[in-house]
Amino acid sequence: MKSISIQSYLELQEKLKVHPNAFLLIYKSGSKVSECALNNIEKALDENTFVYTADVKYVKDVHPKFEITTAPVLLSFDEGLFINAFKGCNEVQFYSSVFERNLYVAKNKGDKEKPQKRVTVYSTPNCSWCTTLKNHLKIHAIKYSDIDVSKDQEASEAMVKRSGQQGVPQTDIGGQMIVGFDKNKINSLLGIGA
Repeated sequence: MKSISIQSYLELQEKLKVHPNAFLLIYKSGSKVSECALNNIEKALDENTFVYTADVKYVKDVHPKFEITTAPVLLSFDEGLFINAFKGCNEVQFYSSVFERNLYVAKNKGDKEKPQKRVTVYSTPNCSWCTTLKNHLKIHAIKYSDIDVSKDQEASEAMVKRSGQQGVPQTDIGGQMIVGFDKNKINSLLGIGA
């Protein structure tokens, strides 16, 4: 399925009545980051996923309704209610995880809390430390994207390029790479136990 362009907030509301678990990409045409997000989202789409798009150059009433001040941002809806936002251009695998609802989403306890940093775990299926790391994140209700580097050569190469290491698990927390299950560093960066 391809993304579907919308022209107004009212149109979005009508679309959410039909597909209440859809997504909305707020982007700015001509922006490299927005074009990257749009391209990767198109690659991650399957026939069951509905992604609407709103170009802020032409659609002026959508982003203020969700207090969005930057583009690109992918909004996730559940039963027609806005539940989460994913900023910037992310990897195809990340968007696939979002569309499959395989990300673990922490519940926000109040409007004044800081948003959680983006977390990506690079792992393999038979890695016991990878399982330990993912269980640690689940226990603390940390949302994350899981990339199986045994099946994604491009992601594996990108991981090695960033960290200089081939071993897993590796965790990208807000742009900072952590090699192995360094519990203290992970907890510190995510504010676990703080």
